[in-house]
Amino acid sequence: MKNLKNFSLGIAMLIGSLSFGQNTTANQQPVLKTITGIVTDNSGLPLPGANVLVKKTNRATQTDFNGKYSINAKKGEILVFQFIGMKTTEIKIGDSAVINVKMKDDAVQLESVVVMGYASEDYDGYRTSERKSTSKNKTVENRSNTTFHQTLRGQVAGVSITHGAGSPGSTQVVIRGNATVAKSTQPLYVVDGVPVKEEDFKKIKADEISSVNILKDTSAAALYGNRASDGVVIVQTKNGIPQKLTEKELKKKIKEIDKTSTPIAIEPDNESYDSFVENAFESPKTAPLSTFSIDVDHASYTNVRRFINNGQKVPKDAVRVEEMVNFFKYQYPQPTGAHPFSINTEYSDCPWNKTNKLVRIGLQGKVIPTDDLPKSNLVFLIDVSGSMGSQNKLPLVIESLKVLVAQLRHDDKIAIVVYAGAAGLVLPPTAGSEKQIIIDALSRLQSGGSTAGGAGIQLAYKTAEENFIKGGNNRVILATDGDFNVGASSDADMQTLIEEKRKSGVFLTCLGYGMGNYKDSKLETLADKGNGNYAYIDNIQEANRFLGKEFKGSMFAIAKDVKIQIEFNPVHVRAYRLIGYENRKLRPEDFKNDAIDAGELGSGHTVTALYEIIPTDTKSDFFTEIDELKYAKTEPSKTQFNDELATIKFRYKKPDGAKSIEMVQVIPNNASTLTNASAGFKFSTAVAWFGLKLRDSKLIEGKSSSAIKKLAQEGLAYDEDGYKAEFIRLVEAVQ
Repeated sequence: MKNLKNFSLGIAMLIGSLSFGQNTTANQQPVLKTITGIVTDNSGLPLPGANVLVKKTNRATQTDFNGKYSINAKKGEILVFQFIGMKTTEIKIGDSAVINVKMKDDAVQLESVVVMGYASEDYDGYRTSERKSTSKNKTVENRSNTTFHQTLRGQVAGVSITHGAGSPGSTQVVIRGNATVAKSTQPLYVVDGVPVKEEDFKKIKADEISSVNILKDTSAAALYGNRASDGVVIVQTKNGIPQKLTEKELKKKIKEIDKTSTPIAIEPDNESYDSFVENAFESPKTAPLSTFSIDVDHASYTNVRRFINNGQKVPKDAVRVEEMVNFFKYQYPQPTGAHPFSINTEYSDCPWNKTNKLVRIGLQGKVIPTDDLPKSNLVFLIDVSGSMGSQNKLPLVIESLKVLVAQLRHDDKIAIVVYAGAAGLVLPPTAGSEKQIIIDALSRLQSGGSTAGGAGIQLAYKTAEENFIKGGNNRVILATDGDFNVGASSDADMQTLIEEKRKSGVFLTCLGYGMGNYKDSKLETLADKGNGNYAYIDNIQEANRFLGKEFKGSMFAIAKDVKIQIEFNPVHVRAYRLIGYENRKLRPEDFKNDAIDAGELGSGHTVTALYEIIPTDTKSDFFTEIDELKYAKTEPSKTQFNDELATIKFRYKKPDGAKSIEMVQVIPNNASTLTNASAGFKFSTAVAWFGLKLRDSKLIEGKSSSAIKKLAQEGLAYDEDGYKAEFIRLVEAVQ
């Protein structure tokens, strides 16, 4: 009996333990695990800057330059993958910790002929203009006319087609709208994706047409720039490029099209750039001091990249050499003392004028750990006017700012101000932890109306000042194409307004978007005069770089009003000139005047400046000595400074300071050969050389793209993200 009881007790305990184990397993919650993978497009190429988020959570990340991502998530949660121009993809997480995603193009098959005209619709308080007339594809295909012009005639409103008497081919097509009612101008013709001349377009027979799309206004400009201001006739032929070709077949087909049609260059004839004259050589005897403000802007380089990638000629005044050089990071050492940046100099040969020398001056800003960064009070100031309707404007703005939102910490605050015909606050200051609320507010934005940029700036600064954080990062982030046209709108108006707002202690970041009507001059003025920096966002990868990877440098200033003054020793220097920085030059007396504004330096930022030197024992066709002065003679110092090439001084203020701090350093007269120069010297010099070539500089002898490429390749080091390799590809594209 006792044994039976013990046996029964054992069975009961076993059943209890099994039951307890089952309940524990049933109640166990899924734990976070690290999910990694690669996001690619339909052809298998990696997608940098794709958004990856866990649905209904605040967990989000972006893919890197190679399309790779890493995010913490639980089994059973949904991963959402987003990228401009691609269909959003959702995948449920299972047992695997690796999820690779191939995203599909978000393309819509054209089913009809669409003509854009004018009417009005309301979107969340903003008013936009648009009218559509539609003619079905079957109408185009089944009409028994001999030419495409006859087929289209009378089928869609707003398209005027006239046939001149006499020789064939005198047909005129006019898409009516603001630009074409008063004058007869020809639209842009695009056949099978390639812009062609009118005479090539007229050779198409009606029975060869598969589909036609007619665009005008912002829709046309978004795709083809200002060349399309009179509309675009887009034709897909039956023998055109099929939708499912291999990459090899596609390249072959494009070559065939190129042989039979003449592309039209789309010139940026409605974009605005400040013109300037490049710095000339000066004598240290008559101009002993060279003074300028630092410039950490990158806008010129990414804008130049956009032109080259689009196959367009780069406007001369769009090239600011210092911004091209400063786009790249160089391996300067971190500061070790009390000052927020280190000073680095190098003296070597000049590659474009063989008898001259170059001095490189490099600043390296201190990297501040994220936990030590001050709290942020940010105000997004977003242009939602009608000119921002293009895919590479407001939609790209929204995706760009989502990158920045992902960097926000719990204690940071963000507000959103928009402006079109008027300005309005669409999101009051919201904690950085409420990322979904911020993203939802961004996603609701629509474009329409005129552009009251001045009113928007006023409201944005007012919002920033009302929520000012003492000792914090107070900043307005302006996203626009710069095409202001209501109220204060001229460059002079903007300068007056922003100089007044600068006194508030609120910094400014300008983000430029779009093409065709882009106003670079206005955004440059705002950034230069408003304690700010300026970037041109040509794609989501650039947004990911500037607002993601370089968030701390772009958004957190460690020094402001940074000025440089250099005095060259006339014993060794016949003449000198500063490469770039034309719109950042200061008078010698401005150096010690703390009321004079200068550039800011961000956490981890690098700034590079180059001086070209004509040595005293060298003659140059680019510099002419002046006659000896009768009453004022300048004699160089005696032998005690023979080993010095120059003395360089720096002045800066702390981000919340009003009094400047000065630093002094001597540059020794010790030149190395270009072969023995550092990789950073070679690469920065190659970038400057390319900028001078694009500006068609009259002060350089060599302009060979192959020589520039060779020097850049010699300096190709520390290129983890591939930006330097990309620069070499740009050089190859310009002959």
